[in-house]
Amino acid sequence: MPMSRPRRIDAKLVARAQAVVAESRDQDEMRAAQSILLPALMGATLKQTATVLGVGRATVHRLQARFRKGICALSPQARGWGGRRHSLMSVQEEKAFLQPWLELAGAGGIVVMSPLRAALAQQIGHPVAASVVYQLLSRHGWRKVAPDTRHPKSDPVVQEEWKKNSRKHWRPF
Repeated sequence: MPMSRPRRIDAKLVARAQAVVAESRDQDEMRAAQSILLPALMGATLKQTATVLGVGRATVHRLQARFRKGICALSPQARGWGGRRHSLMSVQEEKAFLQPWLELAGAGGIVVMSPLRAALAQQIGHPVAASVVYQLLSRHGWRKVAPDTRHPKSDPVVQEEWKKNSRKHWRPF
């Protein structure tokens, strides 16, 4: 099994981490300092350090980076992961976009997917997948109230005539 390259950790950073461990009473600061000390002094890998600290492997790297920058507390402002990074519009813009459709639905009209999708594509400036529209509607509490009971282009008269005049056996003899 190939060994990964050991990380080189600066001696000044190790000394600072040792001072934090000796003086700190904060759990987050202590954990960040330990994320530096375990690999530097014991030669532990990120996975081993994560196991000892009780966090994920990626979190060890985040703790080390946070300690290097001098940010030790795990405050909500310090966290950079999560959120809607790839959103097409803000939530307020989505509400404004759905407002005319909401008025149409409130007046008893049926909101059809294809025109809504076309309007969204025009608003954004590029085509969107149907799943994007479904997620948008779900995010704002919209749901499908009634399933389609018949095809919009169906003709009951033609269907009845076909039932009466069609052959009973379709296989040739």
